[in-house]
Amino acid sequence: MAKPNWNEILGWTTEQIDDLRLLGFSYLKQGKYDVATPIFEALVLLAQDSAYDLQTLGALYLETGQNLQALNTIEQALKIDPAHDTTLLNRTKVLFALGYKRQALAQAKALELLSNQDVANQAKALLLAHS
Repeated sequence: MAKPNWNEILGWTTEQIDDLRLLGFSYLKQGKYDVATPIFEALVLLAQDSAYDLQTLGALYLETGQNLQALNTIEQALKIDPAHDTTLLNRTKVLFALGYKRQALAQAKALELLSNQDVANQAKALLLAHS
């Protein structure tokens, strides 16, 4: 069964979806994760191929300790954008949180070699903390 196209059903435009994304991001930046999460859950339904919305929702789940949901959502984001450094870092964090230490260590070692120094440094910190 095909997924419903909520944009057609609701009659929403790209501009309205972008406005909703901006609203969700504003709440996220304020640390109001309980408000931002359902907004990004809606965005995942509205913009089904948006790696950004999946990445952000996965990060929100990680931040709020919903680790299994975080892992599932991050994995969906990685299917769309498999090499996104920050998403891979969040995947590493959630693997550690779930106790999948061997997988998390392997991924952190790979991330430590990236040219993205912010992600590489965070991966190094994770390795130090969990080794």
